[in-house]
Amino acid sequence: MDDQMPLMKYAIDYLSKYSSSKNNLERILKKKINRLKIEKKEKLILYNSINQIMLNLEKNKFIDDNNYAISKIRLFAMQGKSKGFIKSYLIQKGIEKNILNNSLDQFEEEDPEWEKKSARIFVKKKRLENSNENKQKNLSKMARAGFDYDTIKQVLELD
Repeated sequence: MDDQMPLMKYAIDYLSKYSSSKNNLERILKKKINRLKIEKKEKLILYNSINQIMLNLEKNKFIDDNNYAISKIRLFAMQGKSKGFIKSYLIQKGIEKNILNNSLDQFEEEDPEWEKKSARIFVKKKRLENSNENKQKNLSKMARAGFDYDTIKQVLELD
C-alpha cells in the first residue's frame, strides 16, 4: 500500500484540476510511471497497483464515467459542437459505447432540440448567418463540423 500512495496522491491531484474518464486517468497514470526513474521491478509493482487505485477512486466517487460523459455533452452542446464530434471525443477519452449512448439518450430526453441549438451556436461563432459566401461553403463547414444535412438545412434555412 505504501508503494501506491504517491501514485494515488498524483491521481487525486490530477482529478482536482481536471475531470477525467476512468480509462483516460489510467493512461495518465501509466505515462507517469513510465517517466519515473526507478527500477523495472518497482515500475511493475506500480503498474499492478493501478487497478486498486482506480477501484478506490471509484468507490470514493472521485471518478465516474457517467457524470463525466454527461458533463462533457452539456459543455460541448453549449460550445456549438455536433453529436458526431461529441461521440468521437468521448470514445477517444475511453468512455464505453453503452455509457456514451445512455448519456446521449438522457441528454436528448432533457432537451430534444439540443443539436439544432448547438448548430445555431456554431453558425453564430463562425459568422455564417449573414455571410456573403457561397451557401455551399457554409454547408460544407457545418458538415465538416459533424452536423447532419437536415439540421444544416433548418439552421441555414436552405430550400
